[in-house]
Amino acid sequence: MANFVILATADWDHPLWTNKQHTALSLINHGHRVLYIESLGLRSPRASVADGLRILRRLQRVFRAPRIVKDNLWVWSPLVAPGGNRGLILALNRLLLRIGLSIILRRLRFKSPLLWTYNPLSCLYLSLTDFQASIYHCVDSIQDQPGMPSVLIQRSERDLCGVVDVVFTTSPELQRRLEPLNKHTYFFGNVADAKHFRRALELDLPCPKDLSLIPRPRIVFIGALDSYKIDLVMMEELILNTPKWSYVLVGPIAECDASTDLSKLLELSNVFWFDTRPYMELPDWLANSDVALLPLRQNDYTRYMFPMKFFEYLASGCSTVATAIPSLQAHSDVAQLCEPSSIQFEMAIRKALQGEGSDPEQMLERASQSTYEQRTKSMLKILDRLGLLPL
Repeated sequence: MANFVILATADWDHPLWTNKQHTALSLINHGHRVLYIESLGLRSPRASVADGLRILRRLQRVFRAPRIVKDNLWVWSPLVAPGGNRGLILALNRLLLRIGLSIILRRLRFKSPLLWTYNPLSCLYLSLTDFQASIYHCVDSIQDQPGMPSVLIQRSERDLCGVVDVVFTTSPELQRRLEPLNKHTYFFGNVADAKHFRRALELDLPCPKDLSLIPRPRIVFIGALDSYKIDLVMMEELILNTPKWSYVLVGPIAECDASTDLSKLLELSNVFWFDTRPYMELPDWLANSDVALLPLRQNDYTRYMFPMKFFEYLASGCSTVATAIPSLQAHSDVAQLCEPSSIQFEMAIRKALQGEGSDPEQMLERASQSTYEQRTKSMLKILDRLGLLPL
């Protein structure tokens, strides 16, 4: 049994779960113990209601001991100033984090812990020599997100890759970028909780009340609606050209990009927006939709991303139409991939609605091969082979 400290870039209770939470669960399912450290705040907070609420929630937790959310899994909210990555504020953040972490590790009896970090600024806050081993799990090109200190992140990520024992990447482009920086860099694409999303295949799965009122065919997108990722211009053209199709958008607006404006889109009569729905309900939405969309832009951010929703869509059995970003091109046999053009998306959706899309059995088989449990097992094998896990 190993003791892992996960330095995340997302709070545990965030409604949109990512690699961080799922990896923590997978590690404890493989018999290990995990301390999950919530986001330190890579960017400075915005003057927004959402960021204000995040700060209030954090202040309510920072003076509490780590809370246990499952057997062998603790979550800690450290007292740090978000975006404090320079000067005296950085020095204070580093001091508070190191002292607090040292006390907590002793209290939890975490001997010889391993650091599993998602934060490219890790070396600013922690001394990696305090850990038995260190892993950098790079799941996004964070520096290409709006509002991030891009130059600092890029420089810090290069430094981090040079000192950690292992780097895991989730897209081919991330692998190409980071492999020269560390000889132990391994590619593991994003995966899904296939068992959870296979619930969509159950007979007589109830249709969510909100969705039941929307006429078919239903074209669904589930996830954060941010203009730096989603091609809103193309989406508007597509929706205007297909007035008899219902477009169902499920997720928060402007989660990361404050400039996101969906007002024109939401004025259209065949667009139906719903805020974040509980993770447990998402298979119900997919089971009662006809096509799942990933209408991504092609830019520096999406070039390095592997959308988590892809295998979730496949596992649900929902025909998928997505932009042909580099990470998805190897899966063109189980989804319809096209350029971010309204004409191409319309043609691909029509094909899916006519039952001429990908083979459903092939979709489910691909999703079953791409799960958190399988990926974590393979990652742990690499750590063991390199002698990084305790004997």
